[in-house]
Amino acid sequence: MRGFVYLIPVVAFIGSGKPAWVVATMIFGSPPVIRFTELGLQQVPETVREAALAFGATPRYLLRRVELPLAAKTIMAGVNQTIPLSLAMVVVASLIGAKGLGEDVLEALQFADAGQGLLAGLAILFCTLISDRIVAGPWISCASTSLAVVVPANVDPSLLRNPDSSQIALV
Repeated sequence: MRGFVYLIPVVAFIGSGKPAWVVATMIFGSPPVIRFTELGLQQVPETVREAALAFGATPRYLLRRVELPLAAKTIMAGVNQTIPLSLAMVVVASLIGAKGLGEDVLEALQFADAGQGLLAGLAILFCTLISDRIVAGPWISCASTSLAVVVPANVDPSLLRNPDSSQIALV
């Protein structure tokens, strides 16, 4: 439903076809990127900002070299959310004359052809999955690499590297 809300003013101002679809898709897909970017920048620790400013970082340097790299995973999560939203607009865009896979889905809906609709829907699904994995690939990290273990003061940390069940007691 939200796709139609974005599509109506775009069609009124631009007309129908691919240009309207591109603008509507950009409007429809941009909120997750904006929200996740804001969230990522808010999660940068204040101490890191203060340290960069103490070393003489300009506001531009602070943003480009300190805050954006620290917020990159969160920003990429927003990009990752935008891809399925944008590809969902393919079917809606076919209603205003944009060509592509959405046109096949629309045609299948008009003629009640379940097979063609299923194939076109699966094609859109696979495009979404492939593009999602391509974008997420460099940003996916193994959970074990970022695992932090808090060790009580009365436990010898060397036991954690070479655990022997006879030496470890529950605290």
